[in-house]
Amino acid sequence: MSEERVGPSEPGEPTEPRASQVVMILLRLFRALERVDTDLTPQQYRILKLAGAGGERSAKLAERLAVAKPTLTATADGLVAAGYARRDAEPGDRRVVRLCLTAAGREAVDRADAAYAGWLDQLLAETGEPDQVLHALDALDQAMDEVRRARCADSGRAPEPGRRAAQAGVAASAPEAARSAAGAAQTAPAAPAVGAGPA
Repeated sequence: MSEERVGPSEPGEPTEPRASQVVMILLRLFRALERVDTDLTPQQYRILKLAGAGGERSAKLAERLAVAKPTLTATADGLVAAGYARRDAEPGDRRVVRLCLTAAGREAVDRADAAYAGWLDQLLAETGEPDQVLHALDALDQAMDEVRRARCADSGRAPEPGRRAAQAGVAASAPEAARSAAGAAQTAPAAPAVGAGPA
């Protein structure tokens, strides 16, 4: 007996089984990203990318990463000990500390960017429609910014600029980097997977 699927009540609204399937795909993608050999954990990478946007206050980093301050402090301690980041006191207010990248941290981020781009190039090439996938990722990214802004408005907090605005001028967003890398992948032979076995 086949399971009858109930259609969405609104166009584009996922059914419960479809939503569950999409969540499993997203979790599988995250697990595959964790396995890309970058010499950084995803959490370290995210912190370094945000710190690379010009230095971030520790409290603001914790909020943007949705982690507790002790968790951020422990990860930041490791990055400082590895020489990837440094803590700078805010001029005029020594109580405020910003986490900033060192030259070694920028090199580590560049290596990670290249490893992630290589992994994503190969994955996108397999879809046959890399631009459509990247467009969908851009739409999800914008939707997450809107949901965050609405949540801040509901809680009475002033929303901070979107992730894209905060990273402007530093590095392309993942979809933008992948889009440029996907163009290169279409003209070059596929590279072997970088530290990402079957997910």
